[in-house]
Amino acid sequence: MAKAEKLGKEILLPSDIIIADAFSAEANTQVVAADAIPDGWMGLDNGPASTAEQKEFLSDCKTLIMNGPMGVFEIEAFSKGTFGIVDILADLTKEKGAVTIIGGGDSVAATELSGRAGDMSHISTGGGASLELLEGKVLPGVAALADK
Repeated sequence: MAKAEKLGKEILLPSDIIIADAFSAEANTQVVAADAIPDGWMGLDNGPASTAEQKEFLSDCKTLIMNGPMGVFEIEAFSKGTFGIVDILADLTKEKGAVTIIGGGDSVAATELSGRAGDMSHISTGGGASLELLEGKVLPGVAALADK
């Protein structure tokens, strides 16, 4: 956070969290402030206020990268944050021409499950590799092609 501040960048963290008393579709759930998760409970998704804040925060972005779901999207009770961000990114692509890059197997699975995969600019299951490429690292597979 200090490095981001020094660079004049803002990192948006969730303000509210969907919590559960078990990692289960049958768990009891609540929405709480991000700093108010009670003992014995776990955060399993972004809350609705966080999704609304993400929509506002990202509204003028031209390039967006998703590399990981917001929650446990495979369980319906914890899928709204992930599908919310997928919808935000897809809408920005369709309505404002933003470039959206979805990286990583879970992100790809969530995007496809949402029905919005066709609205994204680029989808790749190479999440870690995508981040390394953005960092400027040479990827072994790309280096091997360059040697031929």
